[in-house]
Amino acid sequence: MTSGTTTLPHTHTIAQALAGAAVLGLDRLDAQLLLLHALGQPLDRRAWLLAHDGDALPEGAAAAFGALCSARLAGDPVAYLVGEKEFHGLALRVDPRVLVPRPDTETLVEWALALLPTAAPAKVLDLGTGSGAIALAIQRARPAAHVEAVDRSAEALAVARANGQRLGLPVHFRQGDWLDGTEGRYDLVVSNPPYIAAGDPHLPALAREPLQALVAGADGLDDIRRIVQDAPARLVAGGWLLLEHGHDQSAAVQQLLAGRGFVQVQSRNDLAGIARCAGGKWPAVK
Repeated sequence: MTSGTTTLPHTHTIAQALAGAAVLGLDRLDAQLLLLHALGQPLDRRAWLLAHDGDALPEGAAAAFGALCSARLAGDPVAYLVGEKEFHGLALRVDPRVLVPRPDTETLVEWALALLPTAAPAKVLDLGTGSGAIALAIQRARPAAHVEAVDRSAEALAVARANGQRLGLPVHFRQGDWLDGTEGRYDLVVSNPPYIAAGDPHLPALAREPLQALVAGADGLDDIRRIVQDAPARLVAGGWLLLEHGHDQSAAVQQLLAGRGFVQVQSRNDLAGIARCAGGKWPAVK
């Protein structure tokens, strides 16, 4: 957390604390989550804040809330400050060792679940798992599946493994550089790889998150190119490769997939209607 504490005026009650955060320019949802954390309340109890808006704010909680507001105003993600992020119904523990899971990535999970049988076994591989979000969400929704997850970062894997253990989900995590070191063939390979270009103007706003999980060369496609090139050696005939990508990369990723020999190449839109994922099927006969 960033050092320093913001002094909030008139933080005698919960309502006054939230009003003071609003004056400072803090997003209301961010302020509510930070205040719940400062009060030691579960993060899904925003309604509790409304029901208790006239309650006195303990002095220790007021100081903690001020420090959290300072850190948020300095650019620290809320998820790092409260140590948790909800993803596809899972409460994941996160910290600066991993990228904060985004709601847009749930588009990739939903597409994966649509392709996987509900009860029959299937082999799934998640590349660049980070916090384990995608792999764990798939494993929970498809308990018959054998889900493996790879990341080159030992620190990220420590976070992912801890999430899997805490949630009781038997994902097999291991260290590796994309598909290097993987064995056998999978029915489905999924990945939310780095896809931001090195000179992207949005990067400064993401400075608190791990750079290696964000940037992939001059055009942002270096890691996607490598995955598309190598994935067929690890897919069964008729297996699928699904990739998350940037808001303006759909055509380029689909072209890479088609050029490698994938068929039924297509995309999926996120909740904002933006093409967020591209995928293709490895043909049965080549």
